[in-house]
Amino acid sequence: MTAACRRPDVVVTGIGLVTPAGIGRERTWERVCSGRPTAMDDPELEGLPAGFSCRVPAFDPAVLVPGVQHWRIDRCTLLALAAAREAVGDAGLTPETWDGDRVAVVMGSAAGGVATLADQQDRLRERGPGLVSPLALPMFLPNMAAGHIAVDLRARGPNLHTGTACASGATAIGIAVDLLRSGACDIVLAGGADAMVTRLCSAAFARMGALSRRSEEPAAASRPFDADRDGFVLAEGAGVLVLERAPDAAARRVRRYATLAGHGASADAHHQTAPHPKGVGAELALRRALSDADASPVEVDHVNAHGTSTQLNDRVEGAVIERFLTGRPSVTSTKGVTGHTMGAAGAIEAALTALTVFHATTPPTANLQHPLDDAELDLVSGTARTGKVSLAVSDSFGFGGQNAVLAFRPV
Repeated sequence: MTAACRRPDVVVTGIGLVTPAGIGRERTWERVCSGRPTAMDDPELEGLPAGFSCRVPAFDPAVLVPGVQHWRIDRCTLLALAAAREAVGDAGLTPETWDGDRVAVVMGSAAGGVATLADQQDRLRERGPGLVSPLALPMFLPNMAAGHIAVDLRARGPNLHTGTACASGATAIGIAVDLLRSGACDIVLAGGADAMVTRLCSAAFARMGALSRRSEEPAAASRPFDADRDGFVLAEGAGVLVLERAPDAAARRVRRYATLAGHGASADAHHQTAPHPKGVGAELALRRALSDADASPVEVDHVNAHGTSTQLNDRVEGAVIERFLTGRPSVTSTKGVTGHTMGAAGAIEAALTALTVFHATTPPTANLQHPLDDAELDLVSGTARTGKVSLAVSDSFGFGGQNAVLAFRPV
């Protein structure tokens, strides 16, 4: 698709973040740029193979999401609501001043209200069907984050949920771009949320061999692209972007963080959990994102990598970056700080990539002490790196061979 066919450009005008690195865009950005990990012992996971996690600190729905009945809403949706409210305010918008018919919501999640599901299953088994909550399904269903955001902000445009595992948030943002380009809406709130730090999810990931077992030193457990990595750290969070067509944002004279220049998606068609050993699907998604952005691989000067800290992902992704992005871009994985927020990861990392472009600052990869020796990558470690970023990509991959890549340019 040519630039002429896809114009006007889509820009990021608002960012909302609720992550283990902090509540709010500014706190998250500061912690990520500092390179200070957030993983710590988790009493709720005590006795499990990985008894630590990355949780959102001091998340109080009564303070952060006032005006809603918190007991009726799963934590995943509450995180999404808090991020959406911040993003809308950051964009200088309010439900009172926009045309709600022209506002869309697209949210991704890997599991939706999985904590509610586990709790209600326990009730059914231990106390019988009469004590299963009538709110169990509305709290659990994965689309409810998008639904609650629409209710809360009176957004009556297209309302969609994406479920592409750990690529869900990035997939949602890609769909949002297409909605804006098609003229189906004027504003989209797009992102992802997940709250999978539960005993069931932790035990299941541990049984797969996906989690770090570095229990003696949790803060050092998430170490993307490090030779000593042994798995990811389970995390929770939410990220929401406000996206608009560039002329509309310019007319409002609002701050624009970055241009979302292109997106691409693909399937590995290889295995239910393992990435394709040669990264065929990941490279295809990169090719499509760059084609959509009318850019060549050599132009990419920064990659916010999926970088999970697992053996397979980091090796395969590193090889794809080295092979395909021939300009030797800087590479970072913010999961070293935040852990793996699952379906929220693609949205949180898209927001951080937009902030990297906006601030001309690249966050470091935490805990990176012994870089991979099978890929020649320009890995950012230790401290943040300053310097203009002209074209950045954010990689997101998920179970089922799901791949989504987003490309960002300065405005």
